Amino acid sequence: MTEQAYITVEGRASAEIVEKKSRFISSIAHVETEEEALAFIDEVRAANRMARHNVYAYVLRESGRVRYSDDGEPQKTAGLPTLDAIRHAGLTDAIIVTTRYFGGILLGTGGLVRAYTASAQAAIQKAAIVTVSRCVDVQVTLPYSLYDQALRLAESCGAKVRRSDFAEEVALVFRMLDKTQEPLEEGFSELSRGQIRVQTTEPFDAVF
Repeated sequence: MTEQAYITVEGRASAEIVEKKSRFISSIAHVETEEEALAFIDEVRAANRMARHNVYAYVLRESGRVRYSDDGEPQKTAGLPTLDAIRHAGLTDAIIVTTRYFGGILLGTGGLVRAYTASAQAAIQKAAIVTVSRCVDVQVTLPYSLYDQALRLAESCGAKVRRSDFAEEVALVFRMLDKTQEPLEEGFSELSRGQIRVQTTEPFDAVF
């Protein structure tokens, strides 16, 4: 994993547990800004207007921002356990909102901590966990006669095929970790005796 790589969730997921007739529904989502996080909280609240609590926690790469709320539950029994679940999974740019529909039976502080933790963990297990790394795309156009050799070269350099366009020649786009592209660029030059034009993009963050 490169220095800049981080672990996050892709898209959204949700999970539900029931503890002494109380329903705990945890919704997890990928967010990159505080505005996106607050919008997701509002969305979950709007969809669960009859719920007594909508507890949340989020961790953002943006300014290293970390926030949580117990939303009316006893202090440190809900938001903090949710945050701990996110941190334990190593996630960033992620938010969990747990909606509780009260079942009429008090759980006590220990019971609440266990329930909110379990619900958040269940949502994380349902989510698509991905590693985002600093990447580049390497683009080449080559004759069909060099196609198989190009694929073998790319695989040996740790590159993944992102796109293949077959016309008079083959146009290929490979994705790989930034700062690992030099052997591939040199390999294409040797493969074609300098006849293949290689274009490498500026580095960007992507799932890899």
